[in-house]
Amino acid sequence: MPEPIVIAVVGHTNAGKTSLLRTLTRQVDFGEVSARPGTTRHAQALALRLDGQVAARFIDTPGLEDSVALLDFLARQPGETRTERVRAFLAGPEARAAFEQEAKVLRALLQGADCAMLVIDTRQPVLPKYRAEIEILVACARPIMPVLNFVRDGASRLADWHTALQEAGLHARAEFDVVAPFVGSERELYTDLASLLPQRRAQLAGMVDALALQARDRQRAAARIVASHLIDVAAMRRALPADDFADELRQKAFVRAFQDDVRGHARHGVAELLALFGFRPDDAELADWPEQAARWEDDLFNPELLKRAGTRLGLGAMIGAGVGAVADVALAGLSLGAASALGATVGGALSGGWRPLWRKAKNRLDGVQELTADDALLLLLAEHLTVLAGALARRGHAAQQRLRVGTVVTAPDEPRAPVSQAVLQAVQALAPARGHPQWERGARDNEERAELQERVARLLPHEFEEDQAT
Repeated sequence: MPEPIVIAVVGHTNAGKTSLLRTLTRQVDFGEVSARPGTTRHAQALALRLDGQVAARFIDTPGLEDSVALLDFLARQPGETRTERVRAFLAGPEARAAFEQEAKVLRALLQGADCAMLVIDTRQPVLPKYRAEIEILVACARPIMPVLNFVRDGASRLADWHTALQEAGLHARAEFDVVAPFVGSERELYTDLASLLPQRRAQLAGMVDALALQARDRQRAAARIVASHLIDVAAMRRALPADDFADELRQKAFVRAFQDDVRGHARHGVAELLALFGFRPDDAELADWPEQAARWEDDLFNPELLKRAGTRLGLGAMIGAGVGAVADVALAGLSLGAASALGATVGGALSGGWRPLWRKAKNRLDGVQELTADDALLLLLAEHLTVLAGALARRGHAAQQRLRVGTVVTAPDEPRAPVSQAVLQAVQALAPARGHPQWERGARDNEERAELQERVARLLPHEFEEDQAT
């Protein structure tokens, strides 16, 4: 195993250095990200591990604060070359006094770093202080890869920075956005770095391949997580004696408890996806449907959304027929086991095969009402979780605002997006789960359940670039 590549991450105060490292290493708790300048005061090391090995070691450095004055001071130092004058400065008293912060940066670069990533906030104009920073860093005689940050921001001055870097002789550069990285930009960053480190080219190529493999594995793992929670909800069955169901209060509590259990499965799915992509539990929420004031979990029982989902499933006339049908209990997205109580929605369970129908008939004979989830509800849940997975795959670990993700919903006369079509097929494949209520909790080692999970996961989209996130 070759020695890890040591990369000093440098730049002006508040340019996004720590944010870049959080994104590249997926360590959301590293350092402190703040709008306040000078948050990082000391050089900190951070390892990038691939396949259990340290592939790169980053050094997060303080921001350069007074580069114009330092450049003037360096010009008066002894030495025949710019690098010698930098070393003379580091050996003198000013490196521990007026220019202490700048000295920490230059030491990190000169003492063992293979190269530097110069993080630039492209929203800032190209001021003399930034030109001075570049000149000082070039004087350290280390390969420098400018990383142009916040390039998606409407205030970005990308063209101005391209010109400034060319004038400074820095022709190799990378564009990145620590809040919402471009798909594949992480791998492109290391590919571009190889042009500055030819002796490390093979090692960097290996890192690019390993990162691509990790991204693919995360996508497949996300699909399996979504599939597992869809199976949980598809397998859900809750029974209540007919006499209790005739009691309005017990009836409402029965339906409400079922809905709460569905929401619980949804929240667990969100938590597992957040953990998979290296985010904290409170880093994301699914956006409310624009016309509704409820939380996103309540969208799963929104009659209008369910009707639209039902139309896509070919069940439009059935979905929502039970809203308010039984003692004003909202049953949108749910089916009752007794056909006489809610005949219009029983057809929604036909896709479950003969076993669910046999169970319904038996429950009617026993005087039991049984509640299950309709396919339209499963479709909404699948789209919520799939869109979230796509947004997390593209989200940087430096974002300080909670992620809000909307559901993919198309009107009946609109063409279906490729992602939605894939989710639709996955939901239709869930039918066998309806005959196995034991699959909802436990039974995770059941071979038949595992096979269904893999089948559904393969149908779900793995390429998240097409998803819609806000």
